[in-house]
Amino acid sequence: MVTTATPATDARRARHIAAQVPDPELPMLTLADLGVLRDVEVTGDGTVVASLTPTYSGCPAMAEMRADVAARLRAAGFARVEIRTVLDPPWTTDWITPEGRRRLAEHGIAPPGAAPRRAASGPVPLVLSATRRTAVPCPRCGAVDTEETSRFSATSCKALWRCLACREPFEYVKEI
Repeated sequence: MVTTATPATDARRARHIAAQVPDPELPMLTLADLGVLRDVEVTGDGTVVASLTPTYSGCPAMAEMRADVAARLRAAGFARVEIRTVLDPPWTTDWITPEGRRRLAEHGIAPPGAAPRRAASGPVPLVLSATRRTAVPCPRCGAVDTEETSRFSATSCKALWRCLACREPFEYVKEI
C-alpha cells in the first residue's frame, strides 16, 4: 500500500522535526521546551513556514535558531522552508514547558517562577525594577537560603546565584 503525504501530515512531521531542535544557549532544552517555537505550517505550495519568537528582542541566538530549524527541515526533505520571527505577543517565561523546567533544574539551572499574567493584546507594561523580590530555590539542594551574585550570567536571560546552604553557585533563568 502506498501512502501519500497530505498537507496535514506534512505539517505534523515538520512540527515534530522543528520541535526537536535544541536551543543554542540552553542545549538541554528544545526550542519547543523553551516556548520559542510558536507555529509550523505548510502552505499551499508546499513551503514549510516555522515561526519563532525570541526570548528578548536583542537575542543574539536567533540567527542560529533560524538556521538550525531551516537546516533540520531541509535535511528531512522539505525543499522550501521559511522561518519567520514573531514578536507579538512577546515571549514570556510562562511558555517554558513543565518538561523544560524539569530539564533546567536537572542541569543545575534554576527555572523561573511564573511571570505575572498579561492581557492578550494591548500595550506591554515596562517595569524598570528587579522582577524577583524573593529568593530562588537552589536547584541542587532545594534550599531557599540563596543570594544573587550577578544580575547577568553567560547570557542576558540568566543571572548568577549562590546557595548559602550548600555553597554551590548556580544559574537562574530570569522571569520575563
